[in-house]
Order: sequence, then C-alpha cells, then structure tokens
Amino acid sequence: MNFLSGQILAFDKPYEWTSFGLVAKVRWLISRRMGGRKIKVGHAGTLDPLATGVMVICTGKATKRIEELQSGVKEYVATLRLGATTPSFDLEHPIDATYPTDHITEEAVREALKRFTGEIMQVPPAFSACKVEGKRAYDLARKGRDVALKAKPLRIDEIELVACHLPEEIRIRVICSKGTYIRALARDIGQALGSGAHLTALRRTRVGEYVTDNCFTPESFEQWLEQQTVETELPA
Repeated sequence: MNFLSGQILAFDKPYEWTSFGLVAKVRWLISRRMGGRKIKVGHAGTLDPLATGVMVICTGKATKRIEELQSGVKEYVATLRLGATTPSFDLEHPIDATYPTDHITEEAVREALKRFTGEIMQVPPAFSACKVEGKRAYDLARKGRDVALKAKPLRIDEIELVACHLPEEIRIRVICSKGTYIRALARDIGQALGSGAHLTALRRTRVGEYVTDNCFTPESFEQWLEQQTVETELPA
C-alpha cells in the first residue's frame, strides 16, 4: 500500500467531528504507520460537524483528483423540524423564531418540494465557509456581523419525501450537485410552506460512486491499516 503514490479512501464521518478533524486523524494514523513520514492528505467535500456520512479523503498524488471527486453527485437524507428557525439553519444555534404549522398538509409539502428540483438559485447560509471579502462567512457571522451572500446556481436532481410527521417534522432524500447546502434548502422549504424550518439531522449517503456501505469508520480504518504493508517511499 503506497499512500504517497495516492489512495482514495471513503469514510463515514462521525457526528460532531469536523471534516478537518477527520482528515487530521487519517493523516496522523498514516504518518504513524509510515514511521513519521509526512504525507499530503485532503478531502473532497466538507461535511458540517452535526452531519454524518460519506466523506472522500485523498492521499499523496491522489489529492490532485479532489476537484474531480467533488463534482460527483451527492445524496443526503435530511430531517427537518417545521415551524422554527435557527441562525445556522441547523442545531448549531438555538431557535430564534417560531411559526405556525397548522396549515401545512402532506400535499402542501409534496407540492413545495417540487419547486426545488432542477436548476435553482440558492443563497448559502451565513454560517458557511463561503468567502466574503477574503474572509470566511462563518467567522464574520460568529462575530455578529451581517453577512450578505449572493445566490449561486446549483442542480437538484431529485427530492423524495421519506417520512411526514406533521405538524412538526419531515424527512427527505435529496440527490444534488456539489455546492448544495441542505441547511439552506431546509430554510427555503420552510419559507415555501409559509412557515419556517431547520435541520435536526443530516446524513450524506453517497458521493459519486462511494456509498456508506463501503466506508471506513476511524476505528475500522486504524484496524485495517495495521494489517497493510505500507510503503514509505514513492516507487522508482
């Protein structure tokens, strides 16, 4: 196994781990197995700390493929709480406003979801890694600054209503292009329903050809790594 030549590894990111935290853990495990040799490690597509699921990690020369891998179609399963919003559109921040939900029916939900398929424009969350005048939006937002982000084009191929527990909760499956913020989609679905909404759970189930069934956990990767013969130099 030569991680310097380049390997593409799929992980199931644990809840509350940052994407950078998982990359750092993988880099440290590989470096330790290589006797302390430094190695380049990167990831193709960030997941929020409160999300779980598929995250593709590249090592060595395979990091050159990150942009290609990021462009792969992504699939998510998201749980939305209706009738309440948060500044981050998920559970990172407490509820800041509540809205009526008695008027929402399953038929209304299905009709609203249809509005978000195909090519759409989406305004990213203020609490995101988007850059504003060279600074990360979430850094500005956490300092209480008003963050104005421009709408960006993206594509949503499919939205399926998986579960409908009105008046409080729905669960959806989304197949979409890179750059889609499911937190922002939750916000927009809430508005389309004449109410509010935010994410209470998010799981990425696919990135391109990589699915959760084929993913390492940090623990299983460490065990697998110990069983491999690992090269410490690039092949001649």
